[in-house]
Amino acid sequence: MTKHGKQLEAKTVQELRGSYFYPCTQHFYRQPPLIVRGEMQYLFDNHGKKYTDLFAGVSVVACGHCNPAIAEASADQLHRLQHTSTIYLTEPNVLLAERLAELLPGELTRSFFVNSGTEANEGALLLARRHTGRKGFISLEHSLHGRSYLTMEVTGLAMWRCDPFLDGDTSFIPRPFQPGLTEDEAAQCSLEALDQVLAARGTEIAAMIVEPIQGNGGIIVPPAWYFREVKKRLDSYGILLIADEIQTGFGRTGEMFAIEHFGVQPDIMTMAKALGNGVPVAAFSTTDVIAASMNQPSASTFGGNPVSAMTALAVLDYIRDAGLVERSRLLGETLQAGLRELKQRHEPFVADVRGFGLMVGAEIGGGTPEENAQLVDRILEAMKDKGFIIGKNGVNRNVLAFQPPLVINEEDIGRMLKALDQVLAGIGRNTEGSPERMNASERK
Repeated sequence: MTKHGKQLEAKTVQELRGSYFYPCTQHFYRQPPLIVRGEMQYLFDNHGKKYTDLFAGVSVVACGHCNPAIAEASADQLHRLQHTSTIYLTEPNVLLAERLAELLPGELTRSFFVNSGTEANEGALLLARRHTGRKGFISLEHSLHGRSYLTMEVTGLAMWRCDPFLDGDTSFIPRPFQPGLTEDEAAQCSLEALDQVLAARGTEIAAMIVEPIQGNGGIIVPPAWYFREVKKRLDSYGILLIADEIQTGFGRTGEMFAIEHFGVQPDIMTMAKALGNGVPVAAFSTTDVIAASMNQPSASTFGGNPVSAMTALAVLDYIRDAGLVERSRLLGETLQAGLRELKQRHEPFVADVRGFGLMVGAEIGGGTPEENAQLVDRILEAMKDKGFIIGKNGVNRNVLAFQPPLVINEEDIGRMLKALDQVLAGIGRNTEGSPERMNASERK
């Protein structure tokens, strides 16, 4: 809004972004809507058009936009006590730490609160170095762990490694997914590479950090046995396993945490995004023994402040009371089944469908990497015009990402699938068209 109370138009906001934002700040669309309001699984632009959100602000608003149960808890705390910092005693953050200890797998009972996923992963990596007295890390190729110095060091996606002066302390191994190989073959190749790294420098490694399901890497799901074999190897060298649950935590995959699909307890777990449902709150959690290594004075000024902690408690209450974990599992099955049907109808455009719960990727193929990425952009634009917000990710930016609020319903998914069917059919009839030349069926 302007100082006179008049709503800006989308074009004006774009121009202001161009004038005052860094050039790295981009958006998905050629003609982006100006989003001004959210209501559970729906968004509304400045002209009142309604959109069904299938991306949840990159897996953030799992409980829905402006969920009244959560917004009221935040507002109530905001009116009572907004901030102090951890150098004073307050109730909300200790109640949140206690609650997380009840939810986290195994013996992960100690939490350090921060503000973002990047900061949580940074803290986890520091903790691993302090506990082991070692410097190096292992990470999977095409991973994404943050934009700070250490987290960029362990990030395997080239487009996110923008610091030209990283130390090179990370050994990257292939992820358990390779085109042309079966799931088990790719996982075995990854383990063989891990064995080689361990033989060469196992005593120098502090931790291996993994996303149980790679998000920005294209929604990559390892075979069920993969992380058990990884953990066995790491334990033999005294190397810690860090599970980055920034995108996958709090019901997103049909379990409270994605690592639970694989029957492994990590040594450290990081979380953010859905924990605050849009309010900045994050944490890295570990065992009593490992937490004891973090014994020099330290604090996060805003980490776990009263408003963010009370919001997170309301989020955890809502996830439990609304049965969102089970809902994610069941609706995820519906979403994947529908996408696989579209895959059969629209090959080669839909090359693969994969994921757990309501974290599903549909890989777009049929052309060169550049052509497939352009096709994804066309699909996103056409689906936006039809009232559906979908994400994208993948090494070549050719994967449609479906990570909706967990409060979405079966009717929403059905309408989206019908619209996507129409868009894919339109593209199939007009494969040479640019976004400007999309036919009428794509724009409706």
